[in-house]
Amino acid sequence: MILESARRILGIEAEAIRELIGRLDDRFERAVRLLYDCRGRVVTTGMGKSGIICKKIAATLASTGTPALFLHPAEAVHGDLGMVAKGDVVLALSNSGETTEIMALIERLKRLNIPVISFVGSLTSPLARASDISLDVGVRQEACSLGLAPSASTTASLALGDALALALSELRGFKEEDFATLHPGGSLSRKFLRLREAMHTGAAIPKVHADTGMRDVIYEMSNKGFGLTSVVTDHDVLVGIITDGDLRRFWQRHSNILEKTAAEVMTKNPVTIADDELAAKALALMEERKITALLITDSHGVLEGIVHLHDLWRTQMV
Repeated sequence: MILESARRILGIEAEAIRELIGRLDDRFERAVRLLYDCRGRVVTTGMGKSGIICKKIAATLASTGTPALFLHPAEAVHGDLGMVAKGDVVLALSNSGETTEIMALIERLKRLNIPVISFVGSLTSPLARASDISLDVGVRQEACSLGLAPSASTTASLALGDALALALSELRGFKEEDFATLHPGGSLSRKFLRLREAMHTGAAIPKVHADTGMRDVIYEMSNKGFGLTSVVTDHDVLVGIITDGDLRRFWQRHSNILEKTAAEVMTKNPVTIADDELAAKALALMEERKITALLITDSHGVLEGIVHLHDLWRTQMV
């Protein structure tokens, strides 16, 4: 009995969404382009369950590159109408198309010349007639066995809201990097972290000059704790690198390493990366070359920073 009810409910709601596909026409396209041309914000509004759907649509719009907010229609006519400004577009939801609070708000919005897009259950309803663009989200039946609780109708509105927001984001050319910028606390943001945000700079960079004696080279390597040091010119142009591995290999061949200079021990043309590259690319490069740190240079070879595998671990990339 319970599973039968659940299957019936899901079937009704799925059908409500499927029927929306056949209704998409130039009105939907005009709605997307109206939002695209909006120089203010998209203000969503609805009462009750429709209001909850409006909050979700506003959140989806905001997270995909379109500034948006929710305005409670009852509060709007008691002072919150000041949240709506010239240049905004209002998206109003009402299945009946007759909601008293919505109609009172629409009357005032029209006086302010604010464009209105509506989701309604009937294109002949008062709200549909008062809107600049009206989209039909009507359903044959609610999933509620009593036919009373908003269910299929709210599902249809939510799905059409997603279609509107995501079609708009595609029209804007919204990219993964843009999404990450708006979600700085999420895993996607870490995925698109740039090295300039994770690298060590300034005095933290291990570096010596080509004529630096190996005693001082080893001290610099130990003091900075990266297991390596860069070798640079007086103008910080990178000319080489000395790693712990280089020290061991040189010591096996020569017993007089402390009598040498950095230039005599260093490896020329070390692996480098630019600071605007993704941290994920640095990680892949480290794994490919089997190294634990990367030197970061600009287009002229000037040393700008260093990043260690542990730095990427701390960002929870791996």
